[in-house]
Amino acid sequence: MPTTSAISSVEDKKRLVRRLAGDGRGFAERYGFRVTNNPSQLFQVLYLSVLLARRGDFHKAVDAATGLRDAGWDSAARLAGSLHADRVRVLRAAGQRGDVDTLAATLGDLARKVVDAYRGDLRRLRTEAHQDPARERRLLTALPGVDDEVADLFLREAQAVWREVAPVADRRALAAARRLGLGRSADDLAGLAGSGESERLAWLVGALARVDLEKRYAELSA
Repeated sequence: MPTTSAISSVEDKKRLVRRLAGDGRGFAERYGFRVTNNPSQLFQVLYLSVLLARRGDFHKAVDAATGLRDAGWDSAARLAGSLHADRVRVLRAAGQRGDVDTLAATLGDLARKVVDAYRGDLRRLRTEAHQDPARERRLLTALPGVDDEVADLFLREAQAVWREVAPVADRRALAAARRLGLGRSADDLAGLAGSGESERLAWLVGALARVDLEKRYAELSA
């Protein structure tokens, strides 16, 4: 693994943060999934997060999420109404391997639970939690297929619009932050993004996750 020199001065850190967050898009938006406080788009980010948490090429996870959306399953209600065999077909066509049957079943269960518990709208989960971040996380991890890692991936994106959950940084973003000398915690990154700047923080941590996944460290050192 090539060596990356960590930066130390505050000005250099802020310069790198501006470079990383400068395009105004987090991880999901970089790959075509808009992050707004809209029921369909929030649910798409959730199933993208479920797929990203699986081990393997992250491009295949993005392809699988795109395949689900392009099949017309762009909301919890529509995915809940899909056939298991059709979900398996779409996931396999997108390059998913391993126990695809179980993955397809989990995604179906997730969609049905969101419909049954929240009428297909994750904003209702937020309301039920009274916008308390710990309660939001507990309700998320009670959903089928959503563990702490999936919750981190979802909230990494959702903090742009659910400001109360900030700061959130997933393990990939934190790995990149440590290697680049930007800090070791979500709080460190929030300090660099700016007080109250949850949207900019979401862009920053999404960009850091991309750096780690795409192994773009040398580019940033140039």
